[in-house]
Amino acid sequence: MRPLADIMRPQTIDDVVGQTHIIGEGKLITNLVKSGSIPNMVFYGPSGTGKTTVANICASVCGKKLYKLNATNASTKDIKEIAADLDSFETRGGVLLYLDEIQNFNKKQQQSLLEYIENGSITLIASTTENPYFYVYNAILSRCTVVEFKPIEAGDIKKALTRASSHLPKLYGKNKVMIEEEVIDHLALASYGDVRKALTALEMCVKMKVSPLSDELSITKEDALSVTQKSAFFFDKDADSHYNALSAFQKSIRGSDPDAAIHYLARLIEGGDLISICRRLLVIAAEDIGLAYPTAISVTKSCVDSALQLGFPEARIPLAEAVIFLSCLPKSNAAICAIDDALSDIRSGNAGDIPSYLKDGHYLGAQKLGNAIGYKYPHSYPGNYVKQQYLPDSLKDKKYYNPGSNATEDKFKNYLERLKNL
Repeated sequence: MRPLADIMRPQTIDDVVGQTHIIGEGKLITNLVKSGSIPNMVFYGPSGTGKTTVANICASVCGKKLYKLNATNASTKDIKEIAADLDSFETRGGVLLYLDEIQNFNKKQQQSLLEYIENGSITLIASTTENPYFYVYNAILSRCTVVEFKPIEAGDIKKALTRASSHLPKLYGKNKVMIEEEVIDHLALASYGDVRKALTALEMCVKMKVSPLSDELSITKEDALSVTQKSAFFFDKDADSHYNALSAFQKSIRGSDPDAAIHYLARLIEGGDLISICRRLLVIAAEDIGLAYPTAISVTKSCVDSALQLGFPEARIPLAEAVIFLSCLPKSNAAICAIDDALSDIRSGNAGDIPSYLKDGHYLGAQKLGNAIGYKYPHSYPGNYVKQQYLPDSLKDKKYYNPGSNATEDKFKNYLERLKNL
């Protein structure tokens, strides 16, 4: 028997669950399907979110012959074979090519499509789980509309599971299939936005309990728990999920939200990504807390060292301490702004010559060059300070460091103001 997820695949756009930002009255995909005019598109999003289903529906309404290729095992030869059919009777209405996992095609293979997309003889719908702006050749992207598919909400997955449940008696030849409500709730949550994964888990529950000796079938929450013992949460250290989680992690700490920060830490821990967590925490301590609490990086380094020595699962404890600690501290980005501004000047050629009295004078001939002459040694003056120009002439009035608004940097600011008034 075909997999349940394939049997239950929607045949019309109205049966597709979720993706309300592109499907529904007045939305992009619904309007395209109604018009029957399908453009070149790249579908981008996680597995099990409807990319293949929507592509099939688009193909069914546009009057074109559908070809399907998976870039994992397809080649330029397959593209040429499709092109050879373009003038046949079957393709008189045109060709729609659904190319799954396009990120697995190299640049040359993707370029082989350009001629046919350009002249309209092939309409391309490509799909990818990776960010197309990183993996799809720019010439292809410029001729396609990128459509993002998002993880399906648990409520929408429940609709798909409920619909599938009503077909189970007929599919398995049973008079009655009883499914506890908690089963649907658990599978919807445990699939993490992947409808196919949820339907596969439901099918596993059925196969585990079905018996030729009974006309009835009962599925309990314990059954659902047994088929989802391993979290369905997907985390690829080389994919968007990795960088998106790290981004949300840092932004939550920067935004002083310890609850959100702990949530994203849990995602990263579930992905087993200890090194990236440790590196990002050290970056946050310097970039986002910075001079508002200068010892934050020392405390964070201690937590990071402990985590690296412990390894998972115990590493989660010092990591959580560091995350909550950093989330609850005052914030300042004055240091990163200062160094980035200075680097920008250097890289743009706005540097200038070092004042001669600041140059090295510890060698024979230095004074003949005028080096170190006139330098004022601050420790020889009251308060260990004397007014003196340190920046090159072209930058003498430049201000790189602008103290943040926090108790520590207020002290810095006051100190610098006192020096100016000496």
